[in-house]
Order: sequence, then C-alpha cells, then structure tokens
Amino acid sequence: MLFPIGIDYTPAYEQGGGIGRYVRELVTALSVIDQTTQYTLFVAGALSSRLPQSPGSNFRWKNTRLTPKWLARIWHRGGVRLPVELFTGRLSLFHAPDFVLPPTLPSIPTLLTVHDLSYVRVADSASPSLKTYLDMVVPRSVRRASYILADSQSTADDLVDLYGVSSGKISVLLSGVNPRFSHDLSREVLMTTRNRYLQDDFPYIFTVGTVQPRKNYVRLIQALAQLRASGIDIHLVIAGGKGWLDNPIYSAIDESNMRDFVHFIGFADDEDLPALYKNATCLAFPSLYEGFGLPVLEAMASGVPVLTSNVSSLPEVAGNAAITVDPYDLESMTDGLQRLILDNELRTLLIQRGLERAHEFTWEKSARQLRLIYQDLLA
Repeated sequence: MLFPIGIDYTPAYEQGGGIGRYVRELVTALSVIDQTTQYTLFVAGALSSRLPQSPGSNFRWKNTRLTPKWLARIWHRGGVRLPVELFTGRLSLFHAPDFVLPPTLPSIPTLLTVHDLSYVRVADSASPSLKTYLDMVVPRSVRRASYILADSQSTADDLVDLYGVSSGKISVLLSGVNPRFSHDLSREVLMTTRNRYLQDDFPYIFTVGTVQPRKNYVRLIQALAQLRASGIDIHLVIAGGKGWLDNPIYSAIDESNMRDFVHFIGFADDEDLPALYKNATCLAFPSLYEGFGLPVLEAMASGVPVLTSNVSSLPEVAGNAAITVDPYDLESMTDGLQRLILDNELRTLLIQRGLERAHEFTWEKSARQLRLIYQDLLA
C-alpha cells in the first residue's frame, strides 16, 4: 500500500518571505501538475481553523499545536525520537524543505532541502543562537537524509566542501519566478502601492532582504551617499524584516547623513512586491552570500535592471543579465549603480536580457523536477 508523501509546510505557514515563499510556490506548482498523488502537508504550531485552503483535493492538512520551537526542543535538543508520523499518519516519503530533518520511521526515504550554508561561510549571517543550533542540527540532518536538494550549484558545492556530502546524493532544484512579476500593472496600482509604503514620490534603488550583515547594507548605504554627493538624486528603499546585528547599518546612515534618503519599509506583502520592483530605478542586491537570490530574478521579470554580487550563487542566477560586482568593493558598487542609473543604453540592454533570463525560471519546471525526484526515491 502506498501512503501519502509528507511535506513540512511549517515554513510556508510561519514565514512571509524567503524560505516560506519558496515552500508556498513549490507546493502550489506541485498541486497544478499533480492531481493524483496523495500529499500530507504538516504544519507545526497551527490551529486547524487557521489553516489556508488546501491547494488541491489530493492534499490534506495535518497540524499540531506544538510550536516549531517546542518540536526543536523535543527532537533536536532533547534527542527524543518521536517520529513525525505521530502527527502526520503513515507516509511513503517525508520532505523537509527547511534545513532540518525531524525523526521519521526508519522504513521511509527522506528528502532534505538545504538552501545555503551562509551560517558557515559568512560570519554574522545568522544570530549567534541560530548559528549554534544550525551547526549542531544541519550536519546531522544531512547525514540522515536519503537525498538532498540544494537551491543552486554553489550550495551543492558547499555541501560537498564543508560537510563531505557525496555529489551523487545531491540535486540542484532551482527556484522559479511567479508570473505576477511579469504582468503589466496600471498606473493606479503602481501609485497606490507606492503610497502604501512611501510618503513621497522620489526615484529609488530597491533592495530586498532581512536587515542583517549578510545583505551588505552598510556598503550599499555608503554607495548611496557617494551617488548623492556626485549629484544623482536617488533614494534607497529596503524591504525586509528586522534581523540581527543591525546597529552598524543604522550607524552608517547617520555617519553618511543619509537619514532622509534611506527608507526601511519592513516586510512587504507578496502581492505588493511587483509594484515595488516596477516603481524602482534599479535593484541592488550586493549580498555577501546567497543560496539562490530570488530578488534578482523577480526584478528582472519586472523589467528592472539589476546590480548584484559576483559571489556564491548570484552569478549563476544572474547570468549575463546584470552588473556583477565584488560586494566588498565600495567603488565598484558605486560605479555600477551610477551606470545603471545614468546609462540608458545599458539599462535597455540589461532589461531585455533580464526579461529573457527570468523567463527560464518557472515554478512549474521546479515542481516537475521535484515530482521526478519523489518518484525516484519511491522506486
């Protein structure tokens, strides 16, 4: 008898952006291409009355009011091997899409998604407590998993280099771009969204990501100051939730007298992101490390030119459709942004290349690959 495939949907339920969006998009796409396989979506810390509508008739919810923190204490800190099937019922396969694999019955194959190893590669990329937890739990999960998905070849290489994983145990599953980023938006929608987040009408560089050191906001703010000193009237809009070790970011704003020109709008709803991209002069995504870097593709799909870093997965994602710079080189970053803002010929070229590049990445393609991996693990 074949039991359902279990997917941990908790990050999609708990997290607005990042990994949460990854899981929501992937499950939604999976429900479109597969209406026959039975799936169980597990959600920790959720009331049944607050679960969203099922993505399809072949998907069922299984939840527990035990929060993810409590399950982490039980499973990973306490070492209590209560299998996840106690909450989900019998499964044929369990997919953990957020770094950590819970205990399962020994008879079923397991699939683990590792999005990046930034907490190993880049200092301060995670809060100290989170880094301690990940350093303990992720290597253990990687060893236990039957198979591993990586968001990019860069992350797959890190798994081999840092954790000694066999390359034959890893597949790269690239993310997609939601079609809403490619849609034309009316002037009314563009202005309404702008007014929801910003008080005034001004040209801006847009960036997306949690306010934390890995996103390289200090140098981006310093680049903004240099652009404005050269006579370019431009602001910086940062969409992202509050993170950790962020005091140097606010100090950089004060030291460069950029308080009136840097705007933190907090977490932006998925539905508002297309307009925020389209209203921007360009996207700056000079991260010190990314497992994938979805904002790069979302901006490209939105018809916005992009500057990003030449490290980790970002050149892999950007291809030849963006300006790539050394994220530690302030002058290169400033020069690249100046070219993106002032060189109309370059802007036109990168916008066209970006639209073509983004078209290559779809969630349907990702879901079809995922389904084949499920089938292989169940064979």
